[in-house]
Amino acid sequence: MRTHSETASPAVARVRALVEPIAADLGLEIYDLEHRSGTLRLTLETPAGSPSGVTLEQIELASRLVSKELDAHDPIQSRYQLEVTSPGVERSLRTPAHFRRAVGEQVTVRLQGVEADERRIHGVLTAAEDEAITVEVDGTNRTIGYPQIDRARTVFAWGPAPKPGSRKKTATERDEE
Repeated sequence: MRTHSETASPAVARVRALVEPIAADLGLEIYDLEHRSGTLRLTLETPAGSPSGVTLEQIELASRLVSKELDAHDPIQSRYQLEVTSPGVERSLRTPAHFRRAVGEQVTVRLQGVEADERRIHGVLTAAEDEAITVEVDGTNRTIGYPQIDRARTVFAWGPAPKPGSRKKTATERDEE
């Protein structure tokens, strides 16, 4: 698993320094920042414990302000496309801070260096420390070191599917009853 310190180039560090004050002014935090394949992806999030998530208006305003700031300071010498987004309901977990924020949530973790039948773990993230996470799987806690993690993300429970044959009736159908 790539941690923030492993992916933070000097250019990304300069971008972070320019963007953090803008995010703070908007009442947001930088959830993730990465520069790959000609895309600079800035993921913004509300502070932990906030009652609501990032709004489209906040993303639009952040995009304009960040773009203007990056144009003025030119922290990345190569061409890139700026993408400002929110983490969404199913968010990637790449850093210890990401995992700490997701404690108590359903997660799926793909491991590296293990047999195929042990590669995927689904459960509740019960702890996230500096060196490892703990996931409860079927009542058993499993501790996983960050170097073992290939990919991880939260899993949003969408709720029960509607029963077959049950759908909302249209106004015309209700009137005909």
